[in-house]
Amino acid sequence: MAASAKPDVVIIDYESGNLRSVARAVAKAGATPVVTSDPARVADAPGLIVPGQGSGPSAMRALQARGLVQPLLDYIAGGRPYLGVCLGLQLLLDATDEGDADCLGLAPGRVRRLPDGLKVPHMGWNTVRFQREHPLWDGIAQDSHFYFVHSYYADPEERAHVAGLTDYGVEFCSIYARDNVVATQFHPEKSGDNGLRIYANFVRQVSAG
Repeated sequence: MAASAKPDVVIIDYESGNLRSVARAVAKAGATPVVTSDPARVADAPGLIVPGQGSGPSAMRALQARGLVQPLLDYIAGGRPYLGVCLGLQLLLDATDEGDADCLGLAPGRVRRLPDGLKVPHMGWNTVRFQREHPLWDGIAQDSHFYFVHSYYADPEERAHVAGLTDYGVEFCSIYARDNVVATQFHPEKSGDNGLRIYANFVRQVSAG
């Protein structure tokens, strides 16, 4: 691929994502968004985004029905850039309290419901405290605001991979980062300039191969 060519970024369509907004953000970031549920297209992707809102068990059933689970696992094992958004983070874990269902099992841990007494869903702007530097949030200030919509949160066992924390009555993992995998509980595509910066940094990673 020529250095000046726009890289393709594949966005998985499993009827759970905010696909139009994600595709627009990817295009603004300088890549060509490819929205697809084709397992072969996922397998060949140079960069992959798994967005999502709604039910974890329903999302897993949709991925399985479309034959996307194994291509997704193989893609991540191949070391290419992965960006998960909301459910795209939660599905990485072993299981979810929602329906006591299994997830992808790529990150030890469980998805838990926000505690009783809190307004659920957690909806609106909140801050993220980065736990370390990372190319994906290069140029974004500590404690910047991002937009959240969720009732459950990821609780990874391996705390070294918790790269961002947010407080909403409970301190929870708002960014997970391990090797080629980065996933956010917040929605970058709804988070203004800071969110667009995350997509631009992701596209830069994809372009770098």
